Amino acid sequence: MLKQILSKLPRKSSKSANNREHGGHHNAYYSSVSGGGSRSSDFGTGKSANLSVSSFAVSSPTTDVGWKSADLKQNGNHMLSSYEAMPAFKDVPASERQNLFVKKLNLCCVIFDFTDPTKNLKEKEIKRQTLLELVEYVTSANGKFSDVVLQEIVKMVSANLFRSFNPQPRENKVIEGVDLEEEEPSMDPAWPHLQIVYEFLLRFIASPETDAKLAKRYVDQPFILKLLDLFDSEDPREREYLKTILHRIYGKFMVHRPFIRKAINNIFFRFIFETEKHNGIAELLEILGSIINGFALPLKEEHKVFLVRALIPLHKPKCLAMYHQQLSYCITQFVEKDCKLADTVIRGLLKYWPITNSSKEVMFLNELEEVLEATQPPEFQRCMMPLFRQIARCLNSLHFQVRKLC
Repeated sequence: MLKQILSKLPRKSSKSANNREHGGHHNAYYSSVSGGGSRSSDFGTGKSANLSVSSFAVSSPTTDVGWKSADLKQNGNHMLSSYEAMPAFKDVPASERQNLFVKKLNLCCVIFDFTDPTKNLKEKEIKRQTLLELVEYVTSANGKFSDVVLQEIVKMVSANLFRSFNPQPRENKVIEGVDLEEEEPSMDPAWPHLQIVYEFLLRFIASPETDAKLAKRYVDQPFILKLLDLFDSEDPREREYLKTILHRIYGKFMVHRPFIRKAINNIFFRFIFETEKHNGIAELLEILGSIINGFALPLKEEHKVFLVRALIPLHKPKCLAMYHQQLSYCITQFVEKDCKLADTVIRGLLKYWPITNSSKEVMFLNELEEVLEATQPPEFQRCMMPLFRQIARCLNSLHFQVRKLC
């Protein structure tokens, strides 16, 4: 029966995810990181992902309900699949629970259409309850996950999470940077299932039973790239989970740290110099803020190059308001780590100083104030002449807030 189930599982999600995998990469500006990245509790915003299993559940999982039929789409055709009931973990001997776990993982690889809320209601609820059981199993696991189990876990997570986003008309949003925060975020209708899958992945990564040396073969670079692709989701709930999960991966899988930094760097380059469109820049900067906070002193040259080539140019896009708070924190962290960088940062701000955008100019002035607080006299003297010229122009601004901040 299991073979029949597996033979009928849709392949659409994983295929589309593979097509979205990145190609080439820029050179890495980071090498190794000391401290910071391994502290998975650095995020204040990570609390939203630390939810209990009971917070998801509406009713307890049933063991006597059969999967009659699921009206699924595969390659544009409708397909009927029949599923048999699976017992709860507590109803089978301990020696059989791992096999049952794998079977439940395969069952949850089936993807339903959530754009029609009237379709497959019973099957969707059964899958949701099965996902809750999987979360509970991972949370209470008392033995290392085997190679086979790791492979099946990543397979289930990939089938549910890695998908193509429906392109949204964001041209006007990008141009009108101030209006971005006023737009209603797009909520994914599949979130009732996606949230539990994200919670499952978070608990799997954080579990002491997940051996990083063994799991790195499946939580590999292509997997991480696809996770990073998901940061462009318009659903803020999804980006919150992704932020916490990627931070946990960064802390647990030390071998992937340089790759993660390089991949984030590449996202910034594409955003700055090509598209100026990405929903997850703020969340990625939050992750980097924690990483920068853990940089060892003296700062390596690669980190300084990253500051100059990626972080400072992030002041250029019109939609700076989307992520300025997080960017300003990262910039200030660099100056506090090495006060000699203050001259570099101030000159960088002057280079990208807005000419006709007063609201953006206010953001620059606020950030400049924070940087100057960490600036020592020798660095200030090196950049004070161009800085005072810019302040003089701001004093003559027609915008009252710009004049007030000066």
